[in-house]
Amino acid sequence: MEDVQIILSGIWIALVLVYLYGDVLRICSGDFKAAEKKGIKLTQIQWLGIAILMTIPIIMVILSLILPYPMNRWVNIVVAIFFFIFNLIGLPTYPSAYDKFLIVVGLGFNVLTVWYAWNWA
Repeated sequence: MEDVQIILSGIWIALVLVYLYGDVLRICSGDFKAAEKKGIKLTQIQWLGIAILMTIPIIMVILSLILPYPMNRWVNIVVAIFFFIFNLIGLPTYPSAYDKFLIVVGLGFNVLTVWYAWNWA
């Protein structure tokens, strides 16, 4: 079987790309500007929170490759479940079909991460 660490790292990379693609589409479609027009303005602390949140999957790419087996397995499971729940809760707040589609794809990557980490022997 393929090295599970590399598979997990690859899944995290795919998840980061899905998140990034969603952000790019939001900017290109004008959805980002529409939020600004509604008076939605984020504080520096909120932007920092978003930056930290979106850095976690990037960090998971590296951690999946370097952490020892027992810790690696559980960190992947816990973090993937966190992102699954976080995105599942946020799913109804996105009005665009492309956003919902990309979030569902991301949820699929989270499930795949948990499955690979759980079955890692």
